[in-house]
Amino acid sequence: MNTSVSIAGVEFKNPVMTASGTFGSGMEYSDFVDLNKLGAVVTKGVANVPWPGNPVPRVAETYGGMLNAIGLQNPGIDVFIERDIPFLKQFDTRIVVNVCGKSVEDYLEVVEKLGDTDVDMLEINVSCPNVKEGAIAFGQKADCLFDITSRIKKKAKQPVIMKLSPNVTDITEMAKAAEAAGADGISLINTLTGMKIDIHRRTFALANKTGGLSGPAIKPVAVRMVYQASHAVKIPVIGMGGIANAEDAIEFLLAGASAVAVGAMNFVNPYTTVEVVEGIENYMKKYGVEEIGELIGGIRE
Repeated sequence: MNTSVSIAGVEFKNPVMTASGTFGSGMEYSDFVDLNKLGAVVTKGVANVPWPGNPVPRVAETYGGMLNAIGLQNPGIDVFIERDIPFLKQFDTRIVVNVCGKSVEDYLEVVEKLGDTDVDMLEINVSCPNVKEGAIAFGQKADCLFDITSRIKKKAKQPVIMKLSPNVTDITEMAKAAEAAGADGISLINTLTGMKIDIHRRTFALANKTGGLSGPAIKPVAVRMVYQASHAVKIPVIGMGGIANAEDAIEFLLAGASAVAVGAMNFVNPYTTVEVVEGIENYMKKYGVEEIGELIGGIRE
């Protein structure tokens, strides 16, 4: 039974990754989770300089999920290279670095610094607000997405995965723009924009007013978008959004994802990622699936 997948020339022992922002760089989880069992650790977003993040409160629970407005708090690329990469290199898992920024130049600075490091892949978070475009996210305008993707591809030494925002009218338009600009793959979905109001205090539950909705509540939207995107482009798709167990992950694979990432459920059950890996293996045994590639895009239409 073979669970390995190849994405942009990088071989993963299995298709299960962590979703950026929910697992740090694995340090907090390594006492509970055997990182060697994961296909990849996708790190929290890394910027060119330290980001303090948004004011608190910045997390709120909702039906079937959670809202967060962390604001991509991170210590910056220099600390990441010195501290996090050596930590992750101890484990037999792929390293995918999520990159964020407020201008194209910010992204390029991080990408160039990572060029000389031993990481396997870059995931570019284009849900960051573009300060030069009036804080519209890079991933919400096709021409903007095309521009940042093509400029990053010119500088990057590792394969580039563009992480798409679901807060758009047509996800296929964004997927095609990323592919046309040379992206090696796409990942989706990032969080859906949401809001919660505390009726007792008559104020917003998050200091930022709005936040990103994640968790099981968004899974049907995510599966639909992954299906649409995977049929619109030829590059690999990494699916995420509300995966709580192996059954959820297999849905994404059947919809066309080459790999999956577990996000919000890491906060509920730190063992979710490993349980998903084992659950996929059990499913393959049960249905006599020898190669995981048989499942990818394997929905009967």
